[in-house]
Amino acid sequence: MAKRIQSYRDLPLRWNVWGNVVRWELRPRLFLRTSEFLWQEGHTAHATEEDARQYAERVLHEVYADFMVEVLAMPVLEGRKTTRERFPGATNTLACEAMMRDGKALQMGTSHELGQNFARAFDIQYLDAAGEQQHCWTTSWGVSTRMVGGLIMCHGDDRGLRIPPRLAPIQVVVVLVKDSPDARQAADDLTAGLRADGVRVELDDAVDTSFGRRAVDWELKGVPIRLEIGPRDVEAGTVSMVRRDADGREAVPLPSAALRAQDLLDTIQADLLASATARRDEHIHDVTTVDDAVAAAAEGFGRMSWSALRADDGETKLRTQGITVRCLQRPDGSLPASENEAELVAVVSRAY
Repeated sequence: MAKRIQSYRDLPLRWNVWGNVVRWELRPRLFLRTSEFLWQEGHTAHATEEDARQYAERVLHEVYADFMVEVLAMPVLEGRKTTRERFPGATNTLACEAMMRDGKALQMGTSHELGQNFARAFDIQYLDAAGEQQHCWTTSWGVSTRMVGGLIMCHGDDRGLRIPPRLAPIQVVVVLVKDSPDARQAADDLTAGLRADGVRVELDDAVDTSFGRRAVDWELKGVPIRLEIGPRDVEAGTVSMVRRDADGREAVPLPSAALRAQDLLDTIQADLLASATARRDEHIHDVTTVDDAVAAAAEGFGRMSWSALRADDGETKLRTQGITVRCLQRPDGSLPASENEAELVAVVSRAY
């Protein structure tokens, strides 16, 4: 950045980076904390503190939180990290926090205001409109393959993965139950029709493998919809439709199966988000004391007055129990401009 920025006309400078990171992990956890992982991060330089602040908030809300909610179907809390928890060298760290099925929190992504600290350290300066040299205001933000771990723990069940349709590489699988000329033709036509409509679909016609084995494999992989068709289905003019996120199957008229599957993809996406949101909200408890916060963290999140928590060094007491303040929010859930705002709420939990 120091080499590329000369004047205010070069600002804002915004870089997006993808790369593999290798770091020593004392206790690796698959997808969550591994010795090597894929990382996306961004770095920006701005002429003013306010511009940098707005961009850090925009990335958190419009990019990260939007993707997590609308694509991953994972509800997240957006908040400000405490001074103790924020990124070293940053003036402010914002985070998206999600609740896993066991009630623990997972930090899904962060966005940092770096002030002028890194600009001074690396001599990132610009010539302003008045001809004066100024240090830039910088931000950084990032997510990693940790989101894959979050997806598994938030939506997975005892039968394997459950992948939201907007993310699923295969949204619909057409399974040929038993081979016959008519059944194969119907399966081919159904697959072609779905693909022509923009659905990510795959045909499973490996009839040399038992149908039960194939059905279980597709459930493990989390494909949202399975369409099963065999000679009997063709004779009846129907196809069996199975939702991965729900039990049971439905007989659908063959001519309308493609359209029905497309409509159902939107329903599954919404239902997964609604289910995860309801489960999270059910395990968030408003508390008034540190002891109550510890009890709430045994099964989910506790929400406590930040001023009350700080009054008796509650943050330190929680840390001795393996519990941390995941983020600070205003009572309405919005992002605070400072951790010294009145009436802030601290969200506390055990975390991965």
